[in-house]
Amino acid sequence: MPKTPRGTPHTQIADYLRELIQDGALSPGQELPSMREMGDRFSASPGTVNKAFQLLKTEGLTYAKQGVGTVVAERPRVAATGAARLKRLQQTGNPFAPGETSADHRARLVSCADADVAENLGIELHDEIVLRTRTYLRNGKPAVVALSCIHPRASISVPEILEPGPSERFWQELYTERTGKEITRSPERRTARLAATNELELLGVQAPPNAAVPVLVLINVFHDEDGPIEVWEDVYTPGYWQVEGERP
Repeated sequence: MPKTPRGTPHTQIADYLRELIQDGALSPGQELPSMREMGDRFSASPGTVNKAFQLLKTEGLTYAKQGVGTVVAERPRVAATGAARLKRLQQTGNPFAPGETSADHRARLVSCADADVAENLGIELHDEIVLRTRTYLRNGKPAVVALSCIHPRASISVPEILEPGPSERFWQELYTERTGKEITRSPERRTARLAATNELELLGVQAPPNAAVPVLVLINVFHDEDGPIEVWEDVYTPGYWQVEGERP
């Protein structure tokens, strides 16, 4: 069960219910707790609870079902953020939101040709990095391409990061166990850019050659005591959105 979040009264309630939905404690089609129950839990007025319920409807997470009440929506065009996925993994041992799976896991050494990634990793442009990629599917359709750009020093302690296929354990956990160095994450950032050709292919997007296709990108940067160690980019399929913002 998620912890009671902080924030304004109606966002407290919305955050709490949103987390239940994203963790799978409330499944698509399942009715939300009653407004009276949420009012008692948060010592909130009916108007405040109603405002929270309306926020979730606006986000596309819930809808009113006649004869039932407010239920969880299927959310076919909503995808989880990397930060939320990592949090879910830490809390439940499962990184996937309801209806989410992953595929096409790859790992290789590459020359870093992205100036922003090089700057975030504290390396020179075209230095070698470990690149791990996987595609997250929502109800069987590609929703997000996740790119993990890892500083090569990490492979000394965790050579498994160069093995293709899904990992049995999150590599950062192995790194901390073997080195004693904790890894921390900077606040998640949101930006937009044009998708690379290989990203469009992984997302199953059919576009004319050399077409400019803008995509939403969420960026997480991880550090240990020696400096930046991983840049994690989530590239969203055009038309998808995300609602799992981080609470202060």
